Amino acid sequence: MIAHLKGRLHSTGIDSAVIDVGGVGYLVGASAKTLASIGPVGEAVMLHTEMLVGEDFIRLAGFASAVERDWFRLLTGVQGVGARVALAILSTLDPAELARAIGAQDKAMVARANGVGQKLAERIVRELKDAGGAIAVGTGGTGSADVVTKGASADAVSALLNLGFRPAEASSAVAAAEEELGSSANLDALVRLALRKAAK
Repeated sequence: MIAHLKGRLHSTGIDSAVIDVGGVGYLVGASAKTLASIGPVGEAVMLHTEMLVGEDFIRLAGFASAVERDWFRLLTGVQGVGARVALAILSTLDPAELARAIGAQDKAMVARANGVGQKLAERIVRELKDAGGAIAVGTGGTGSADVVTKGASADAVSALLNLGFRPAEASSAVAAAEEELGSSANLDALVRLALRKAAK
């Protein structure tokens, strides 16, 4: 089992990257969001990975954060969602957006991804309604301001879950608080307003 790769980014494609680790090039499938966040060719990179094994193949999928990898595992556990479709969803929605979409049972948001029809989107949000709350925490791990903001909203969801709110309630309350406060809101402000929203 290969848990992560740490090396030099050799090249990127539309849906994959080649990571040079000690002279060996590993081809790694990845979401568009991960590919956009891992930096320029030639620079050091670290990706969390998931090994995909079939009758006639062994492949690696790579992720900028452990949270994205965990969502990939959840998504591929849904009937009809293979690795390609899961990566397409994660190319369209980052982990915090996906957590909010599932918490709010927003199948239209999930259906924006390539290869995801309305029926499959409905199955995804229904089956992952309770499972998603367990991993709706953390940042993307790339250090950008955008990812830090997403992490604040995910941490706010986690805080509400720890207080006993259901995943759907927590995600909806945090989404409403973030909409009111703006994307630059810090964790403390998000949690306080989300609690007021959830109490209504």
